Amino acid sequence: MSNVNVKRLVENIRSGTNIYTPLVELVVNAIQAIDAKGIQNGLVEIEVLRNGQADMVDRLEDVDGFRVKDNGIGFTKTNRDAFDTLYTEQKIADGGKGFGRFTCLKYFDRVKVSSTFAEGDAFHDRSFRMGLDKDIIVDEKEGPSQAQAAGATIEISGIKSVRFPDKKLETIGRVVVERLLPYFVDQDRSCPRVVIWEAKNPSDTLSLNDYLGKENSQIVEIKVDEGTFSLSANKDEKSFQVRVFKFFAPRMAKSKVSLVAHRREVTDNPLQTYIPEFGEEFFELGPDQDLAKGRNFVIKAYVFGDYLNDNVSLERGEFRFQTDTDLLNGISQTDIEQKAADIAQSAVGTEIAERKRRKEVRIAEYVTNDAPWHRVLATEVDFSALPMRPSNQDIELHLQKKKYEQEIATRTQVTALLNSKNPDELGEKIAQLIQKISDNSKNDLIHYVSMRKCVLELFSKSLEIKADGKHQSEGEVHDIIMPRKKDSEELNYEAHNLWILDERLNFTSYMSSDKPLKSSGDRTDITIYNRRVAYRGDNEASNPITIFEFKKPQRDDFANPSSKEDPIQQIIRYVNQIREGKFKTPTGRDILVNDTTPFYGYVVCDLTQKVKDWLQKEKNFTPMPDGLGWFNWFGNISLYMEVVSWTKLLRDAEMRNKIFFNKLGID
Repeated sequence: MSNVNVKRLVENIRSGTNIYTPLVELVVNAIQAIDAKGIQNGLVEIEVLRNGQADMVDRLEDVDGFRVKDNGIGFTKTNRDAFDTLYTEQKIADGGKGFGRFTCLKYFDRVKVSSTFAEGDAFHDRSFRMGLDKDIIVDEKEGPSQAQAAGATIEISGIKSVRFPDKKLETIGRVVVERLLPYFVDQDRSCPRVVIWEAKNPSDTLSLNDYLGKENSQIVEIKVDEGTFSLSANKDEKSFQVRVFKFFAPRMAKSKVSLVAHRREVTDNPLQTYIPEFGEEFFELGPDQDLAKGRNFVIKAYVFGDYLNDNVSLERGEFRFQTDTDLLNGISQTDIEQKAADIAQSAVGTEIAERKRRKEVRIAEYVTNDAPWHRVLATEVDFSALPMRPSNQDIELHLQKKKYEQEIATRTQVTALLNSKNPDELGEKIAQLIQKISDNSKNDLIHYVSMRKCVLELFSKSLEIKADGKHQSEGEVHDIIMPRKKDSEELNYEAHNLWILDERLNFTSYMSSDKPLKSSGDRTDITIYNRRVAYRGDNEASNPITIFEFKKPQRDDFANPSSKEDPIQQIIRYVNQIREGKFKTPTGRDILVNDTTPFYGYVVCDLTQKVKDWLQKEKNFTPMPDGLGWFNWFGNISLYMEVVSWTKLLRDAEMRNKIFFNKLGID
């Protein structure tokens, strides 16, 4: 009689197990019972128990449990007593932990055992249930048997809260084969025949051994040239063996690397974690290179070794060493899986190499067409960690990360060099650092100029007439040049495109957009089409102040005699108000001017014939030689004013930048 708190023990089973763990445990125990009997005709039978209503789609009921039967040694007194002992050492030579049976109770309500065993020349029957309180074995019965062969049947049923993830017999069988593949391919010990069938339809039997070793088998081993590797564990070399298999008809599965302990799969992780080109399944042509008879497959690399056997957890769901860096044991799971991934790559090297080539072409196209500023950086960056089919965002984020890392490294080197007290090392190192800084600066310049071209294309598009015969809304075009209701104290100098108007705007100390320069009154700054932009360099009285007034394309009603939106008079009035000291910035700063402070005024509009007549006959403006603008000088207030067309504004901006576009090959 045992004295174990079974319920608490089951509740404390750690993560790493899953709903398949009990079934795998029972099949392994059945194989071990057959090995102990030493017979050549070993047979393990798995019956699938179902319950509930059949599904309307696949017409299958949910899985409720399993019945696993073997023709092994049976539950002799020794085996019975081991079952009744927590952490029994009976199967320790075969990696037994004396604990696996308790995982059955984690996922199923009932565990029933019935067995026939030999005692001398006679056979006996033994049956019992697995207890849920203090005793591991309950309701035990034993007596003489009429049977003439030993064996055991263990039934687990009453699946708990979770649903079994698979329904089809073929799917369940394949998962079991994958988990126990080391048993099926063991070269030293032959695996008994393992079959699976429906308890309600015993005639429909599937042999799990047939997944391997036959024509058109679903699992085929790939021979590798070098299937072993070693890793150092605290100065002690540990050896590992890798066997690589093709799994055909992969059911949306991914290629994986599996770590094995005592012939059981413990963990499996995607190979694409280490080599992204494993992210998609592979394809093998049929006989005579027949495409129609070809099959899809994934790769699975199984890793064996004493280090894994010695460090598997009690529940066999994980290992005692760390997933990443392991300072205590010296070898981590990542170390092992990375080595195994390299070997798996060699097994399908041609296809992996082709996938990498396609990725390189994809990256090169992105850099050439969309991000030429990264040309130099792209030649120095390792892209192997990127997904097999990287998106533009994937590539850009990877390059930005590497660029940042390079900048940090360069700054660190510059700091170290400046603090160096050894003058002999300055010359060569300074030259090297200047080159690095120069390359980074070139990349930034290329990026900046490329973005300018995009902005000009967008700006040109915004000036076109839409399908409805109208121009873009005022707000949309406004925001291309500078976001509304902002000033330079809220915006980074790169967050606007005022260089379209004048390059000097990039270096002004203050500018505002659609914000009043005093707490009340009109907004006298930039609202595209109908308000102003004001800017200057340093806030010194000698520095000029520039004002822009915009009018919507094709609009010319401001030239009407009755119009209250005369842009020329608006600019003149605004200049006078600034001279009189009526305005401050939104932060309360005075706008410093004196009698000689120069002002520049610009009106941007479409020069219709009505506007041209108005400028010549009523405003006394002089036409520019290119015919795309007019100018005048108001000497009494030191104001030079131009009226230019949207076409001229765009054309001049394109001309100023054309040489840069040409040099970059993006014109």
